[in-house]
Amino acid sequence: MSKTVVFPGSFDPVTNGHLDLIDRATKMFDHVVVAVLHNQAKSPLFSLEEKINMLEEATASLDNVEVDASSGLLVDYAKEKNACAIVRGLRSVSDFEYEVPQASMNRKLNEEIDTIFLITKDEYAPLSSSLVKEVAKFNGDISEFVPEVVAKGLKEKLK
Repeated sequence: MSKTVVFPGSFDPVTNGHLDLIDRATKMFDHVVVAVLHNQAKSPLFSLEEKINMLEEATASLDNVEVDASSGLLVDYAKEKNACAIVRGLRSVSDFEYEVPQASMNRKLNEEIDTIFLITKDEYAPLSSSLVKEVAKFNGDISEFVPEVVAKGLKEKLK
């Protein structure tokens, strides 16, 4: 039986931390669906299409990755994709405190879909899309934090 997982996020933009988690998930599961979610609490810099294009380019070398968009309940989307689990990254205790209630609610909504937490590598722990955008806004060097396609996209957006 093929094991599929969903790795959701707003990916505004995708960072090397996200890509590391995606890569690690591809080694544990047969199929990883990277689901770009619309977060109503955030005002995105990139459009949905731009995020999908950047993710597709950044994950092109990973054969078992699919990039898709999702809205609505994550567990419904995961079920639609025949996923056994949702993968989330944890950088800190505050991420854990944010993620656990969501995972518990998802489990109540569909007990067949688990949430699996991957601890971010130390080198990516301080990294977030928001911080990358902030550094880029002030012309800081973001090349070690994001793939080249994202660095170009940010440069273009922030002109």
